[in-house]
Amino acid sequence: MRTQRQVVDYSLQKRAVLRELLAGRVGTYDVCDASPYLKNAARFHGEPTDRRCPICRSENLTLVHYIYGDELKQSAGQARTLTELPVLAMTLREFQVFVVEVCLGCDWNHLVEQYLLGRDGLTGDSDGISEQDAAGAGGAGRRRREAQR
Repeated sequence: MRTQRQVVDYSLQKRAVLRELLAGRVGTYDVCDASPYLKNAARFHGEPTDRRCPICRSENLTLVHYIYGDELKQSAGQARTLTELPVLAMTLREFQVFVVEVCLGCDWNHLVEQYLLGRDGLTGDSDGISEQDAAGAGGAGRRRREAQR
């Protein structure tokens, strides 16, 4: 996605949890605890993947994208499909996306990544002029950016 920024990847944390499980320091009931709401979100709004579940190895994982932000108001905390995110990114200034992987077979779930989306990520300075330079140049830079939109 074009405006995706401030990405946080949780793969190292996932590897640590799986290592603890393999060593026997954590039980499968501790890591396979997806709530019914998360499972329903995965079923109806999730994006299927080709990756197998690291616990049961019989089901493919599903990714669920949750959105949060001040502009969302009542929609904050809802699961959205991957196709809805670019539309929201062009209409809202900024919102946060949390991606959770879920196994519908054994209830494994883990936060995969989080990132920001929104119009604030679009700079519109294809010619290399920054926001401050454009503001200092009077209204010419502002008019040019508005014309580009």
